[in-house]
Amino acid sequence: MAKVGVWRSVFLLAVAMTCLVGEAGAQSSVVIYGRINTALEYASASTATDGTRLGGTGRLTNYRTVFGLRGDEPLAYGLKAIWQIESTVSIDTGAGQIAARDTRVGLESHYGTVFMGNWDTPYTTATKGYDPYYPTTAGYMALMGNGAAATTDNVQNTSSFDRRQQNSLHYQSPQWQGLSGAMAWGLPEEKTSVPRNPALYSFAGSYDNGSLNVALAYEIHQHYHTAGRNDDGLKVGVSYRFPATTIALVYERLHYRTASGDLTRNGYYTSLVQKLGPGSVKIGFALASNGAGNATETIGFFHSGADTGATQITVGYDYQLSKRTSIYTYYSRINNRRNAIYDFAINGLGVKAGADPQTFALAIRHNF
Repeated sequence: MAKVGVWRSVFLLAVAMTCLVGEAGAQSSVVIYGRINTALEYASASTATDGTRLGGTGRLTNYRTVFGLRGDEPLAYGLKAIWQIESTVSIDTGAGQIAARDTRVGLESHYGTVFMGNWDTPYTTATKGYDPYYPTTAGYMALMGNGAAATTDNVQNTSSFDRRQQNSLHYQSPQWQGLSGAMAWGLPEEKTSVPRNPALYSFAGSYDNGSLNVALAYEIHQHYHTAGRNDDGLKVGVSYRFPATTIALVYERLHYRTASGDLTRNGYYTSLVQKLGPGSVKIGFALASNGAGNATETIGFFHSGADTGATQITVGYDYQLSKRTSIYTYYSRINNRRNAIYDFAINGLGVKAGADPQTFALAIRHNF
């Protein structure tokens, strides 16, 4: 049945493309775009605290390859209609799903952009560009944001603060002297199916002058774990681009409020991108502190207690074959403390407490 679903999606996509081409004369623009991003990896994990050992394996992994269509149409009074349909494509398995990634319809004007659909939250967008390995196995979502939710609603994933939110309404302001802002509301559609009225509210502001970028983001998860209590995430980041070097720093605090109590954790991330020849050396380092609080639950990758923190180090090189095609390699390792269970947020290994997942990758990326 899964194969039938995939072929049905492919057929619908072909029909949609045919219709769009036929109507292109009525549109001001219709753009086909995408990214093919995949790697050959060797991944393994050290022995866990309980003596379990996963060993190592070779694998072909997909780094969120996408296929998309977008366009706009000028309207009266300075308005512009905008739309986008972005779909998943798995180079390694041949799977895919239409509109499973950033997909929207809305209006754009001098006063900003309003749209609705399935889209990255402002909290996610605020700092994901600070990570040179986003979105690969080595992405900072392993320790920052508490996992990656590629597309989710208010009940499917209640732990991740790095998320693409279904059924969401967004506003993005225009930029004024480098300043801009964004907000989103994940509508409480699940109120009819769960007894706690969950919803999402996400906010971000930034300053960008070309070399310097400063970001501040805050997100509320209303009643995600229990009725009457909200989770929230706060992060601040700064990035500076020199002629041949870019450095970035991010601090994040996550606070979950559950039926059994509170759970908090601080996270830190820094990256360095140094141009070297026709490519770049890229280094990322993340640190997650011990979980704190009286909550008894494990939420995503962490829980409260001693020795529940971790670090992650990633080192690699990206070689530009052309403006659109690169080959790159990297090594990434998560060092879990004795009671920590952090794993790769994308292409995870399923480690137990105390085990240290690591991977070596040789990858190719093509943008079109």
